[in-house]
Amino acid sequence: MALGAAQAWSQMLTPPPENKGIVYSRETAFNIKLATNRGLVPGVEFGRLRTYYKTTYFHVSVGELKDPKEQRQSAEQFQGQSFRPYVYGKQNNFYVVRSGWGIKRYYSEKAKQRGVAVGISYNVGPTLGLLKPYYLALCYPNPDRPGDCRVFEQKYSPENADMFLDQNGRIRGASTFTKGIDEISFRPGLNASIALHLDWGAFDEFVKAFEIGAMLDVFPSKIPILVGENNHQVFLNFFVNLQLGKRR
Repeated sequence: MALGAAQAWSQMLTPPPENKGIVYSRETAFNIKLATNRGLVPGVEFGRLRTYYKTTYFHVSVGELKDPKEQRQSAEQFQGQSFRPYVYGKQNNFYVVRSGWGIKRYYSEKAKQRGVAVGISYNVGPTLGLLKPYYLALCYPNPDRPGDCRVFEQKYSPENADMFLDQNGRIRGASTFTKGIDEISFRPGLNASIALHLDWGAFDEFVKAFEIGAMLDVFPSKIPILVGENNHQVFLNFFVNLQLGKRR
């Protein structure tokens, strides 16, 4: 009887295996990330629940990197044509496709109690940058009609710099998004991020999480987003992120 009581007491003192009671082994979550460069970064994560306190995942997201100095200006209607608002001095759009491998670690016991699990997430991986020329609608003088002008959609070049950087009304606006899409060039890089992770019911069927963090993008050379020499090859942005998904 004493031996049985000792065995029972020993079992009570022995902590259960960390993964005991885990119902789900995988999760898929969609990210809606808002970054400080005024960019929206949608993406998706594919995770594997290793223990109560650790999930590994692979992520893919798309977005646009902007220069902090970008300022959008209104466009003018000209001869019945409407153009989009434009960014003065911008010569390229820079879109990025990020991927990477990461880990979520929970530090809250509420992960077991289906409460708010508090932890961190971090990841690192490759980036594929897509550099697309930025076209403006420029108003050139019409030699046949003094005082009138003809509109041409052009990207920046040293030859049209005086028109492209004009601040006296010769810029009518930005061209459509598809203009220049056949001239895209590629810039490889790396990305990394770290965030405070809050998960409402870390092992419920449905994923409902919120993150606040920072992400870093690094490229081998400066990315010519604006005209001039003051471009960057390292981009740091802070973000908030909403995750919604499902476990199975």
